[in-house]
Amino acid sequence: MCGIAGLSGEIKQPITEMLKDVLEHRGPDDSGSFEVPEYHIQLFHQRLAILDITTAGHQPMLSPDGSLALVYNGEIYNFRTLRQELEQQGYQFQSQSDTEVVLTAYRAWGVDFLAKLNGIFAFALFDSNRKSVLLARDQMGVKPLYYARSGGNLAFCSEIKGLIQLMPDLCEIDQQALRGYFSFIYCPGPGTPFKAVRKLEPGSAMWVREGEIETSWRFFRLPSLDSSQNNMTSGEAIDGTNHFLRQAVQRQMIADVPVGAFLSGGVDSTGIVAFAREQDPDMRCFTIRTRDGRDEGEIDDLPFAQMAADHLDVSLDIIDVNADQIPRDIEKMIWHLDEPISDPASLNTLYISELARKNGIKVLLSGTGGDDLFSGYRRHHALAISQHLNRLPSALRGLFVNMLELIPARGGMARRRDKLAHVLEQSEQNGLPTYFLWGMKDDLDKLFLAPAKAPAEAEMQQFLSQADSNTTALQQMLALDQRYFLADHNLIYADKMGMAASVEIRVPFLDLDLVRFAARIPDRFKLRGRQSKWALKQALKNDIPNQILTRPKTGFGAPIRRWMKNELKEFMSDTLSYDAVKRRGLFDADFVQRLMSENNSGSRDAAYTLFSLLSVEIWCQKFLDR
Repeated sequence: MCGIAGLSGEIKQPITEMLKDVLEHRGPDDSGSFEVPEYHIQLFHQRLAILDITTAGHQPMLSPDGSLALVYNGEIYNFRTLRQELEQQGYQFQSQSDTEVVLTAYRAWGVDFLAKLNGIFAFALFDSNRKSVLLARDQMGVKPLYYARSGGNLAFCSEIKGLIQLMPDLCEIDQQALRGYFSFIYCPGPGTPFKAVRKLEPGSAMWVREGEIETSWRFFRLPSLDSSQNNMTSGEAIDGTNHFLRQAVQRQMIADVPVGAFLSGGVDSTGIVAFAREQDPDMRCFTIRTRDGRDEGEIDDLPFAQMAADHLDVSLDIIDVNADQIPRDIEKMIWHLDEPISDPASLNTLYISELARKNGIKVLLSGTGGDDLFSGYRRHHALAISQHLNRLPSALRGLFVNMLELIPARGGMARRRDKLAHVLEQSEQNGLPTYFLWGMKDDLDKLFLAPAKAPAEAEMQQFLSQADSNTTALQQMLALDQRYFLADHNLIYADKMGMAASVEIRVPFLDLDLVRFAARIPDRFKLRGRQSKWALKQALKNDIPNQILTRPKTGFGAPIRRWMKNELKEFMSDTLSYDAVKRRGLFDADFVQRLMSENNSGSRDAAYTLFSLLSVEIWCQKFLDR
């Protein structure tokens, strides 16, 4: 796990000193650079040593003849299988690292080797014979890679702040992307809040030469886009899920440093720890205690985490959130995120990663992805309900929508009510992206000074056009989960918050064999009546307590509504003062003040919108006010 960067184009100065300070947290163990002036190429690497922690794993890594140079961020979980195959073809190895396997696989198979990789990765590989750099990102988007073009140059980096070091003129806001952020609490890719900065999309690659993109392509298609459901029996679904998840955990336990795990007490994290413990009975687990979470209508996770730890006989380290430190920590969070992601779960991940690192843990296993594969979000149930309601005559459906407006709702229920009403007013396919909205269009139209250029959901609608015509609505929703909510939200903050503490976060649920198998499980074995993730829960029933299997779904969040009215109230008022918002010139200052007033009085639930505004203003201060 590392930080990578590079520049293709006119080289005015070495990039090493420009990047070392801003990327060192991603790899404090080693650093290196590579330059070929005649081909206008520079590569840079910061290393977090996980596999083969000796100097043999140093990067940039060169091929024996010096024609190839690689900077690589990630882990290839099937690297031993690939190495054996390459050795049978006569290739020799000088290290035990997966980096050398990636380099050699390209020598043997060219770009076709990308389809053979099962892991998490983002890399840049310079081929002197082509005089070009190959950029690639893993199939599910676990590892980030950004790029930007300016002045005849193309720069790439694991983090946006590195690009800004190389190209200071990039700091222009993309207002449409920012509107997407307020709509979803993250920026759907490939865009970012910076107009010139793009994300290399998951499962994509490109050749870059002399500051230009020669060609780009996708080497992976989400299996959930395919109408691949078959006549799989319930027993096959359960046994296969158990097999592939266990296999994924075994693969991702491979490391030359200690491995720990998140343990929230939910099904996903508990299942992973249950299988990981089979490999390491002494592994350490980590969780968080957020006081007053029940004020948000959420269930306290800690008793379930402790129950899981006791049942599995693993140690559990607990970190308490100190609300007094939240303002300072939000600023740290946003600096490391590069993008304003308005989800307090980011803070939780940061706190746990820091605690793990203090205890000598450099790798953490996470349950991220279980909901996205096996159907665990509330919106999946909402989809099933709306499908029933959509069978009603339009007049009755309209009456139902009107009745929803009469139902008083507080907190998060108000947002869910409004979303359901909005969904029912649209066709099924057009309505799918609506389930992902956090900010409603009417509010955003009042908030932003500039009008919207296009619906925030337009990118998602275009993505759904790739789906097979026979895919179910649930399959399409899971594809949206995997491509956007997972890749552009959960995985982004997991990587950035882990790397802020120099910790690698691995996600066994996103092992490709498991991803492909889960896509084949029929809908009826994912959602079964009111029970979500049915096949997964059945696969784990002999390994984790029944109280965890049957507990209600809860997010990995924090009592943000309470914080905005109490601990963060003064900080919010100062940061989002009328004058400050007016000077920024992005939002209607009067409307922002109204939101704060109504939220404080309890007449309106605007906590997440205000937290989003707070995040954006801090982001502007960190990245634009330079």
